[in-house]
Amino acid sequence: MSELIDVIVVGAGPAGLQAAVHAVRKKASVLVLGRPHKSAIYWGHVENYLCVDGVTEGKELLAIGRAQASRFGVLFAEEDVLGIEQSDDHFELRSESATYLARTVILATGTSKNKLKVNGEKELTGKGVSYCVDCDANFFRNAKVAVVGNESAAVDGALTLLKYASEVHLVAKELAVSEELAGKLKASSVKVHSTWVKEIIGENAVEKLLLEDDSSLEVEGVFIELGAKGAMELATNLGVQLDMETFSYIDTNKRQETNLAGVYAAGDIAGPPLQMAKAVGEGCVAGWYAANFANKQKRHETAD
Repeated sequence: MSELIDVIVVGAGPAGLQAAVHAVRKKASVLVLGRPHKSAIYWGHVENYLCVDGVTEGKELLAIGRAQASRFGVLFAEEDVLGIEQSDDHFELRSESATYLARTVILATGTSKNKLKVNGEKELTGKGVSYCVDCDANFFRNAKVAVVGNESAAVDGALTLLKYASEVHLVAKELAVSEELAGKLKASSVKVHSTWVKEIIGENAVEKLLLEDDSSLEVEGVFIELGAKGAMELATNLGVQLDMETFSYIDTNKRQETNLAGVYAAGDIAGPPLQMAKAVGEGCVAGWYAANFANKQKRHETAD
């Protein structure tokens, strides 16, 4: 267990980096959790952002932002966050290899949920195909299930499903997780298949997976977990309120505060337009108020 950090930012994109810069400048200790290449802007090109002349690669801008934040004293851990829980007056964030304690949390991870894009996926979504282990695991008690994915969300999901399902398979062409998480997987009863899914088969419900190595798996459920733990998963499990119309982004006020004291959101996760300019602006606001919140907490702790 680590020491108590004032502000932990989940997400290393424009919103997260700007939030970190503004928070650390207000004398708060700041840690950013996340991998830069998971940001949507990393693979894109930017030409409509103020003061950027011509076309600039997104990964170049993120590298500059990270270096700037580091100079100010921001710490980084390139790990995915697997879960967040509130405990008394602080938050516990579980990553691939550690648990971190924070006075405040800023969610800045974006919202995309990657699809597998194979036959049967769309037709059987909600009929055995799921994108959220934490949401749907309970529906597969004593069933045979599979998780598809190479990264932390898939491995963590497979380990979680061991508490519910009678048999758990992980379809992962090439694992890309920390040594600690890989060790937990190896020590578990999850059956790992080093291949990929070719097709999801079933009439009115999932019946089996056809794999690229020409084998098949008879399962009742398949969880598609591509990449990091979804921002919405982290938010809803924590009790953060979503917008009441579409339930597709986190509801915030003008201070980027959520319904939970000490939890802020910025960038794509806080709704459209999905633009870097908006993300940076909201990151500034979230970092500012999160640092204020943490500093006020510290003053109360000292007074007590």
